[in-house]
Amino acid sequence: PLCPGIVSVHLKKDSLGNLTLIASPSLGQQDSTGGDSTVTLWHKCKWSHTQVTKTFKDSCPGKMLLRPDLQYHTDSFLEDANGKQPERKNYNPWGLHCHRQHLNRMSSKHNENKLHQFLLLENVVSKCSYPCILDLKMGTRQHGDDASEEKKARHIKKCEQSTSASLGVRICGMQVYQADTGHFLCKDKYFGRKLSAEGFRQTLRQFLCTGNQLRTELLEPIILRLKALLAVIRKQSSYRFYSSSLLIIYDGQEHKESADHHLPFPKTHGMNPSRVDVRMIDFAHTTFKGSKSNPNSTLYDGPDHGYIFGLENLIKILQSLSEGK
Repeated sequence: PLCPGIVSVHLKKDSLGNLTLIASPSLGQQDSTGGDSTVTLWHKCKWSHTQVTKTFKDSCPGKMLLRPDLQYHTDSFLEDANGKQPERKNYNPWGLHCHRQHLNRMSSKHNENKLHQFLLLENVVSKCSYPCILDLKMGTRQHGDDASEEKKARHIKKCEQSTSASLGVRICGMQVYQADTGHFLCKDKYFGRKLSAEGFRQTLRQFLCTGNQLRTELLEPIILRLKALLAVIRKQSSYRFYSSSLLIIYDGQEHKESADHHLPFPKTHGMNPSRVDVRMIDFAHTTFKGSKSNPNSTLYDGPDHGYIFGLENLIKILQSLSEGK
């Protein structure tokens, strides 16, 4: 995803528990939009009940991160303080859960006037009417060189007990629009950790089904993009993409006329609804030979074989789906 710059953010909290995030460009940066440079994000946060009252509406006029008119269907991810399931809402519950945790950490550790700096990243699904998203943790190793022995052992165990070891890739999250019901099906990282190799394959197929049938027209462009990425990764001399992910994105809204959906490199902006996008994300633990911030980087030589193993298996599974196997 593109990075337009850095924003400074501070919190405000009222007596009802409403947290207001106020974001503005950091000093020295100019607003390139020509409009108001201050962005206000609202989030109502209570342990007994959580509800998004306003999501990125001010930063993206006319656009919502997740469409408010759609009901999200999901497995049970969230519970309130009394252990009860909350009322089903029009958002991805796992995403909301993570968002709530982060806001509460910010509000508990810092006062309201504390300025936080964040990278402002492109919303890669902004052009999608019904964004279908698959988050895939890539590689056979998930811990960075800076991990403690405890964290290292924990991540190794996760890999050994999941498809990270057997396939070099595991599912970290998914949402897919179900056209027959008008709901989104959502899965979280805990679901992905429990999958067998066959379960991974079936979930991958489920991701490409926006109703009762497989979206076969999506398979070729996804495979072509993954093959192009594989060719690039194989040429890297020392990069290690530990704990990074791939996002596979497409629009759940089907259009009958999609004459150009076979193009191997679809445009990022203005995606045709039947086209796809594939993005590498999360580079916090990525390293390479000669990295000044990592003294262990001198040990690395050649491409990231764990990442390559995952890409190869992902391509094979998609090809088998394309062949109807």
